[in-house]
Amino acid sequence: MRGIALLGSTGSIGTTALRVLDRQRDRFRVAALTAFANSSLLQEQASLFQPSFVGLVHNGSEHDSRWRTGERCLVEAATREDVDIVLNAVVGAAGLDATLAALEAGKRVALANKETLVMAGDLARAAAKRGGGEIVPVDSEHSAILQCLTGRQPGDVRRVILTASGGPFRSWPAERLARATVEDALHHPTWTMGRKITVDSATLANKALEVIEAHYLFDLPYERIEVVVHPQSVVHSLVEFVDGSVLAQLSAPTMELPVLYALTHPERVPDDGVRPFDPVACSPLTFEPVRYDQFPALRLGIQAGRAGGAAPAVFNAANEQAVALFLEGRITFIDIPSAIDSALDTLGDTASGSREALLAVDSEARRHVRRLFSC
Repeated sequence: MRGIALLGSTGSIGTTALRVLDRQRDRFRVAALTAFANSSLLQEQASLFQPSFVGLVHNGSEHDSRWRTGERCLVEAATREDVDIVLNAVVGAAGLDATLAALEAGKRVALANKETLVMAGDLARAAAKRGGGEIVPVDSEHSAILQCLTGRQPGDVRRVILTASGGPFRSWPAERLARATVEDALHHPTWTMGRKITVDSATLANKALEVIEAHYLFDLPYERIEVVVHPQSVVHSLVEFVDGSVLAQLSAPTMELPVLYALTHPERVPDDGVRPFDPVACSPLTFEPVRYDQFPALRLGIQAGRAGGAAPAVFNAANEQAVALFLEGRITFIDIPSAIDSALDTLGDTASGSREALLAVDSEARRHVRRLFSC
C-alpha cells in the first residue's frame, strides 16, 4: 500500500483527490494532509482518513494542537518516510519548495501545482535527477498527453495540441470584456475549480501556464505545442505523430480520472466512481481557433516561456497578484493582462538561476503590480 501526502487538501483538486482515495483505500493510504487555512474542513478530512501528519499553513484559526503549522509543514509532509507519492494541489508559487524537496527525496510528485514548473522548470528537473524523484502531471491536458505518449519515443511526436474551453468569455466582444465582473469571470461553463484558477481560465493565462508546463514535462520546443479552443472540454489534448496519426484522450470534464492516473501511472486500475463515457451524449464536439487579440494573457505567457530565464516566473507572479486584486474588486478584468505586460517589460530580463533568485523576482513582480494600481 502506497502512502500519499496530499498538499492543499481543502481546495478543489484536493477534495476531488480525497474522493478518489476514499474509493481506493485498498491501494493507497493517506499519510499526510495539509491545508492553507480551512481548519474545519481539514479536521473533517483528518477524522475520515486518520493521517499520521496534519499541517496547517496559516495558523491564525482554531486548530488541533497536534498539527504542524506554518509554511514549513508543506515540506515536512512531502518528505516523510511513510510517503511514496506527493500530490501537490497547492495553488500558486507557494507549492515550489515542497515539490523540489519531494523530488530530492525520491518521491513521485503528482503535480497539480503547475506554477512549480512555470517558475522553476529547470530547477525541478535538476532536483528530480539528483534525488531520483519523478513528476507525473495531474492537469487534465497534460495527463491526456502522457496517456497518449506512454510507450512511445519522443522522436515519434510531431506536435501536441492542448485544448482550452475558452472560458466564460469565449464569445464576448472586446468592449464587453472591459465591463466583466468577478461574478462573470467565476461562472465557468464546464469546470468547477477554485477562484484563482477559474479567473485564469477566463483570461486564458491558465493555458499559457500549461504550455510552459508541457514544454518542461515532455521536453518539447514551443513551436511544437499548440492551443485550440474546445468548448465542450471532452477532448483534453491531442498528440500528432510524425506519420500524421493523431491520438486524443477523451472523458467527461472531471479531475477524478487524471488524479487517479497520476497516482497509478503507467498502470490502470478499476474505479467505478468515474461515470462511463457516452459519445452520443457528449456530442457534438467542436473546435475553434484561439482569439489571441481578445485574450492577450495567453500570448504574453507563451512569449515569456520562449524568453526563458526569469520571464516565466515574472509572468506567473504578476498574474497571481493581478488576479488577487481583481477578485478583491480593485482592478478590472482587462487590467490583468496589462499588469502582466508591464511586469514582463520591467523585470523579464532579470537574472535567474537559483531558487533564491526566482523567489526574489517573484516578490518584485508582485510589488510591481501593486505599485501599478497604488495598492
